Amino acid sequence: MELRERLQAAVKEAMKAKQPERLSTLRMVSSAIKDREIAARGEGGTVGENDILGLLGKMVKQRQESAKAYALGGRPELEAKELNEINVLNEFLPSQVTGAELDAAIAAAVAEAGAVSIKDMGKVMAVLKAKYTGMMDFGAVGALIKAQLS
Repeated sequence: MELRERLQAAVKEAMKAKQPERLSTLRMVSSAIKDREIAARGEGGTVGENDILGLLGKMVKQRQESAKAYALGGRPELEAKELNEINVLNEFLPSQVTGAELDAAIAAAVAEAGAVSIKDMGKVMAVLKAKYTGMMDFGAVGALIKAQLS
């Protein structure tokens, strides 16, 4: 089932099950996707699965940062809300690539891009984003790429 269809089905299920927090998060995702589609139409493009996965990954990252800020600020109720939203968003993201599999993916991307120095880091990142959108934290991956290229 396509990601958009899964999201729509989840919205309907949340409505039937009377889960207001889950429904709110799912509607927020649907709204963000529609906004991205409107922007893409203006540019003559379309929004595909990878674009949606990237959007979901970005939303998770934003909520993680907010949860940290709420935890430091002594607002556990808002931190819990952000963490619940992260759990809902993670249901639609593929499993994260970690450990040895992550190192192997980076090594393969370095080889595919023909990277030899840190100047080629952008090429490696482009290869990884094309294959692993939504499956890795590209902020953390940057340091690993630098380590392999230096």
